Amino acid sequence: MPLVKNAAIVEDRFVRILDDAVVPDDGEIIVPADRLLADASELTQRSGATGVHWPNDRNVSELAPYLDRLALVSLVFPSFRDGRAYSQARLLRERYQYRGEIRATGDVLRDQFILMHRAGFDAFEVKKQADAVKFAEAVARYSVVYQPGADSQSSAARRRRGRIGLAAVESAVTARS
Repeated sequence: MPLVKNAAIVEDRFVRILDDAVVPDDGEIIVPADRLLADASELTQRSGATGVHWPNDRNVSELAPYLDRLALVSLVFPSFRDGRAYSQARLLRERYQYRGEIRATGDVLRDQFILMHRAGFDAFEVKKQADAVKFAEAVARYSVVYQPGADSQSSAARRRRGRIGLAAVESAVTARS
């Protein structure tokens, strides 16, 4: 499946490890949630990057003790109608301050790219190569957003407050001069 990151199709360097498979000491891997929780001390001490494939029916608070040692959290959309992974991504970004890669997997539709991006996703496993182009277009289409999101884009109100605050400081400095 193609991986879209930074509005381009990129090579997925991570290898998925099954529940009972041998885990290499180096290299970038993604393990299932149960495997991470069962072997956390071993997996988080590896020399290679470790990621976890987290189902949308599990609480992300279980990941909190390991987030500083995880390079990637892969969240699942089993159906486009099931949006629980949106909430998981926002919680990871906002409550737990996770700065690693959050990847959308499963039924990832291009209509939802911008919403996923705003919720904190920064990588997307897509079904078609053409979806990467559509993702780039979607991200570039909106330069102003009104609602705060878990992405790095400031809302219009925050930008306005920042400009008003800057103008007030500049005017106070000018008045004192």
